[in-house]
Amino acid sequence: MSGTVIVGVDGSETSFRAASRAVTIAAGLAADLSVVTAYAKDNTEVIRSGGDTFILDDADRAQKLAENIATRLREVTPGATVHAMAVKGKPQEVLVAEAARSGAQLIVVGNVGMKGLGRVLGSVASSVAHSASCDVYIVKTA
Repeated sequence: MSGTVIVGVDGSETSFRAASRAVTIAAGLAADLSVVTAYAKDNTEVIRSGGDTFILDDADRAQKLAENIATRLREVTPGATVHAMAVKGKPQEVLVAEAARSGAQLIVVGNVGMKGLGRVLGSVASSVAHSASCDVYIVKTA
């Protein structure tokens, strides 16, 4: 099988565990892996320090986070085809929409928030599992 596997990441260690499982699955299926980070707003902040000016942008930070994780995954799974992207929106909505847009066969997410209060209020994994048009793999990351 070739195609696409999507994994959602937020920079946490638990999301990296889910991404590590996702790259193993994608490599085993000869599929591409899309590492997706969601960001909430189009905030831009200008910081001046001495004669230097730095522009911090939420979209850029999210893209860099996704790229850093994609780079780490390529290092641990040589030969894997890993892409990185940042998309504006709520994580669960971004993952479901990106899977539909790309025709992904699988979305991989961690199980954070599926116990305790998160179970009552909802979690990204639960929302994705209920909304996705493709298979969803929930990785036990705790």
